[in-house]
Amino acid sequence: MADTHPTSNAGFEDLLEANRSFAESFEYAGFDGIAKAGVAIVTCMDSRIDPLGMLGLSAGDAKIFRNPGGRVTPQALEALVLGTHLLNVQRILVIPHTRCAMASATEAELHERVTASAGTDSTWQPFNVVTDQLATLADDVAKVRTHPLVPESVVVGGFVYDVDTGLLTQHA
Repeated sequence: MADTHPTSNAGFEDLLEANRSFAESFEYAGFDGIAKAGVAIVTCMDSRIDPLGMLGLSAGDAKIFRNPGGRVTPQALEALVLGTHLLNVQRILVIPHTRCAMASATEAELHERVTASAGTDSTWQPFNVVTDQLATLADDVAKVRTHPLVPESVVVGGFVYDVDTGLLTQHA
């Protein structure tokens, strides 16, 4: 089967130009990659969320793991374990948000929308919707707090980010 995806820069010109501008004043050469503020964030991929800005942090201050719904997945746990042992992470924030598609639609509704957009059946792809956001957040925080490779000294909190006010509310 031939790969039909283009491998050229077509469609990325504006982003590559912005990157060249960014690189002109790049200040992180030689940075060791640790979390300077000792923070890790697990949050949603939603573009309304600015993980660093909402906490008053800057580039280099935190490790950020994003996925649909801001869930503590096995991949997120992997990142958190590595962060706590190798990258100076001492505080972990798990942050889903209000008006999240993963918490406001059913699996069937998401499949219907994706199937219509893709023009092909999507029911084989799990979307892992969240039926009770606060209970799921409490479970996700507990996964981190009880993980045998996350030190007890690491502070873990669960928060919900309000996409309409920019405020965080702690729930776990």
